[in-house]
Amino acid sequence: MNFTVHSFPAKMGFGAEERSNYANVIFADLKNLSVDGPGVSRETYGAGETAAMKYCAELAEKEGLSSWYDEAANLVVELPGQDKSAPFIICGSHLDSVPQGGNFDGAAGVVAGLIVLVRMKREGRVPPISIRVMALRGEESAWFGQCYLGSRALFGQLTKTDIERPHRTSGKTLKSYMQGVSANIEKIVSGEPLMNASSIAAYLELHIEQGPVMVARDMPVAVVTGLRGNIRHQNIICEGEAGHAGAVPRWLRHDAVLATADLLHRYDDHWAALQERGLDLVLTTGILSTNSNDHAMSRIPGQCNFSIEIRSQSIDTLEAFYQLLRSEAESVEKERGVKFKFDERSLAAPALLDQGWIDHLLKCCKENNLNS
Repeated sequence: MNFTVHSFPAKMGFGAEERSNYANVIFADLKNLSVDGPGVSRETYGAGETAAMKYCAELAEKEGLSSWYDEAANLVVELPGQDKSAPFIICGSHLDSVPQGGNFDGAAGVVAGLIVLVRMKREGRVPPISIRVMALRGEESAWFGQCYLGSRALFGQLTKTDIERPHRTSGKTLKSYMQGVSANIEKIVSGEPLMNASSIAAYLELHIEQGPVMVARDMPVAVVTGLRGNIRHQNIICEGEAGHAGAVPRWLRHDAVLATADLLHRYDDHWAALQERGLDLVLTTGILSTNSNDHAMSRIPGQCNFSIEIRSQSIDTLEAFYQLLRSEAESVEKERGVKFKFDERSLAAPALLDQGWIDHLLKCCKENNLNS
C-alpha cells in the first residue's frame, strides 16, 4: 500500500481550529488506506491494521516524536518526561476494525493521543513523566474469534490455543499473522509478560460512543465506569438431518435451522426475564448461516452455524447465563433430535475503572462546561 503523511508546518501554537483540521486529514488518510465498501476493513494483524500503524508511526516521526513496535507488534509513540525512570502514562486504543466497520472506532483514541503529543512537542512542553500513545493490535474478535490480542500478548495471557486460532477467511493461524509482523512468538507462547505492569502509571482511552444513549441524552462526553466482560463462541454447529421439503412430515424432521431458532428464542426470553430483575446483560448472535454448498429452498437444512456472545459487568451473571445456555441447548437437542457442537469458549473478565480517575475526569468535564 502507498500512503503519504500530511503534516502541517510547525508553529508556536497549535490552536483548536488547526488541531481540528489536522485530525480531519489523519482520519481521511486512514480511511483511504482501508476503505472497503460502506466502511473500512483493518483486519487484526493484517494489511489494513499494519498500514494504519505505519501511517501513524511516520506521522509521529515527522513531528519529532519517537516511535517503535513492541514485542507484540503494537505501535508505541513517546514524548519523554522529566523523570524518565518514573512510571509512564499510556493514552491509546486500537487501529483494527470489524469488516466494513467505522473509521473512528479505535482510531479516535489513537489520533486523539497523537494530537496531544504533537501539541506538547510543538509548544516545547516536557511533562513530569513520560507519556506514550499506544495503538494496540487485535482489539476486535471478528477476525480470530478472540479479542484484546495485542494487550493479552503484552501481559503473557495468550495461550497456545489462542495463537492457533484460524483467520475467519484465510484459515491461516493467528501465529502466522503475528510472525508476519515480527512479533516475538517464542516469548508470547511461553506466557512471558512483555511489559511490566508496575511501569504504567495510568492507561487512558478516548473512544467514540457506539450506541444511542449519549445522543438521546445530549451528552457530548461521558466517563466510563466499567467494562463488560464477555463469553464467546465463534462457531457453534447445529447438526440435524437434511431431507426433501415436500416428503418429510414435521414429526419426522430434524431441522437444524428451526432448532437453532428455537434455542435463540429461549435465550432471548431468559435475557428479557433477567433484565426485568435489573441484571446487566447483553446477548448477540452476529453470525448465522446454512451451508452454501448444499442449502436450497426445497431442502430441509441439515446443518446451521452460528455464534454467541454474552456480555455483562458481572462475572457471576456471565457464568450463570452461560450455564443456562448450555442447559437449554441440551433440551433442544432432545426435543428436536439435533446435536449442538460448541467450539472453544473464550472469556474476557469484566473490569471496573479506577475511582480516582473517574472523579478526576468528571471534574475536568465540569471545569470545561461539558455535560457528562
